[in-house]
Amino acid sequence: MPYAPTMSADSADSADVGQVVPEVLWRPDPDRVEASRIADFRRWLRAERGVNLADYDELWAYSVQQLPEFWAALTDYFGVRWHERPTEPLAEARMPGARWFPGGTLNYAEHALRPIAGAEKADDELAVVFQREDGVERRLTYGTLRAEVAAARAALRELGVGKGDRVVALAPNCPQTLVAFLAAASLGATWSSCSPDFGVRAVSDRFAQIEPKVLIAVNGYVYNGRSFDVRPTIEQLRGELPGLKATIVVDYEGGRVPDSLDWDTLLARYAGAELAFEPVDFDHPLWVLYSSGTTGLPKGIVQGHGGITVEHLKALTLQCDLGPGERFFWFTTTGWMMWNFLISGLLVGTTLVLYDGSPGHPDLRTLWRLAEQHRVTYFGTSAPFVQSCLKQKLRPAAEFDLSSLRALGSTGAPLTVEGFRWIADEIGSRVQICSVSGGTDLCTAFVGSAPDVPVWLGELSCRALGAAVEAFDDEGRPVTDQVGELVVTKPMPSMPVFFWNDPDGSRLREAYFEDFPGLWRHGDWIKITDRGSAVIYGRSDSTLNRGGVRMGTSEFYRVVEGFDEVLDSLVIDTSANEEGELLCFVVLAEGTTLDDVEPRLRTELRKALSPRHVPDRFIPVAAVPRTLNGKKCEVPVKKILKGVDPDRAVSRDALANPEALQPFLAYASGK
Repeated sequence: MPYAPTMSADSADSADVGQVVPEVLWRPDPDRVEASRIADFRRWLRAERGVNLADYDELWAYSVQQLPEFWAALTDYFGVRWHERPTEPLAEARMPGARWFPGGTLNYAEHALRPIAGAEKADDELAVVFQREDGVERRLTYGTLRAEVAAARAALRELGVGKGDRVVALAPNCPQTLVAFLAAASLGATWSSCSPDFGVRAVSDRFAQIEPKVLIAVNGYVYNGRSFDVRPTIEQLRGELPGLKATIVVDYEGGRVPDSLDWDTLLARYAGAELAFEPVDFDHPLWVLYSSGTTGLPKGIVQGHGGITVEHLKALTLQCDLGPGERFFWFTTTGWMMWNFLISGLLVGTTLVLYDGSPGHPDLRTLWRLAEQHRVTYFGTSAPFVQSCLKQKLRPAAEFDLSSLRALGSTGAPLTVEGFRWIADEIGSRVQICSVSGGTDLCTAFVGSAPDVPVWLGELSCRALGAAVEAFDDEGRPVTDQVGELVVTKPMPSMPVFFWNDPDGSRLREAYFEDFPGLWRHGDWIKITDRGSAVIYGRSDSTLNRGGVRMGTSEFYRVVEGFDEVLDSLVIDTSANEEGELLCFVVLAEGTTLDDVEPRLRTELRKALSPRHVPDRFIPVAAVPRTLNGKKCEVPVKKILKGVDPDRAVSRDALANPEALQPFLAYASGK
């Protein structure tokens, strides 16, 4: 059995955990490292700042110990386009309330569309490759992209959109959405988007909070071989946005919307408009992202132009090694922060590969075909997608030409050891496995990968530059090779500027800063090894605590979902002071009964984890409740099973499959 970092009954709280060094699945090629952007940055630091750093570990230590100097160096290295130069990089380092680059003005869209970071972005360079599930394709050069953004900008301006106004989109991952966002950002307007498959209530819960002036929407979309009409959603939604001045509709799948403006007509009307960029303060709101909203209205997480610009320049260039000549793909919808991260590839002059549709239609080979067809170099996906490919025994490298692929990114959930192994075996040992963890809260990863750090089986390779990530024990002390709370001890530029409708900042403080005052508690269990790598064990508020031994749910899922007969699972620990039960809900493959698999599940869990972590009951269900972004609803279900009123425990409109709650409600009520 391959090495699997676990928190067993014997070792969960022991410093011996992690002393066994796991297998190296990928090692940086020295020539590739020498040509990497992170190596160039180290050379620049030596030449321009007199800072001599030998490797990634030394660079990371410098980035968190000399925080203001590091971020100031980055802005100079990348050539950030200041309209007014800041007075200093960091005026106040407190959390919350850090003041980054005070006095500085800039614009995110200008960095996306004009030369920066060694990227010329000439008119004939390819900026975007788009493919839809049904075969619709489009390519945009930087010249075309700039022209369309200028036209959309002029149209929005004519509609009265200006600095600080909100523009929202109910639209998929397509070029029109990208153009609309950049146009809004260029004006200093604040952007927010939802995927068109969101229900009316879910969209209204998000957009109504921020009172948009303009709504941009598609009239329909295609998914899983079917066409869906969005027009009824648009009609209902408009009635719930009282401050709305205009609706612009993209003819994406046919059908007119009354009292709306046509996207193509507007762009044609303003063709040839001048492209300009409104200078805004460093922390001026760029976009609003949202928490899952499983227990009330989603929190509106506001991030600023400057924070996102410098963080994404750092992450995409130094951590991902992206730049001109690369093709960057991540499977995402516009309702997930990975869309925002993906489109920032324009900052560094890389070609975006956008896909709109189901990753499983007509089969799970769809995205691998896409990677072959468009010569993708950095392929981003989610851990559940990798797990699905593994279960179906796909062999993408044997079926498709993936010779252009050099890195595979995975996020959204911890990537299992078996997932790591499958990527190495079936995508190729030359491909870097970039398992990353971060969050919507910062719109980036603070633990992940770098071009000059190895990939160890089952581990995230390193802490991100500028991210002072630690594992804290119960006494609030940083620990190594032990599992603890993931805490960020120093501010990062992309941390929320504020939460929407949180004038005194109380909701922001409650979300991150109450447990360790002045420090960011993220809510995950993490172990940081003495090599600087890390393992994420799942949410700390859904931890399995059996007999005083804590275990992350990701370890449990790794074992249970390693069985071909189990398609999905949800583990809930309702015990407290030895009362309650450990319950495992399983989605079984067609033709499988619980009697077929339960004895083997119990045996394997006892062996792989501990006798304490064998569930009291296994319960078959049709599906696991998931949020609109695909995350398992561990905490809401736990609340329901412990007797909390369902309407207080979870907002059904925040779920992708609210019908999946029914078996859990029935179980809680004893029916």
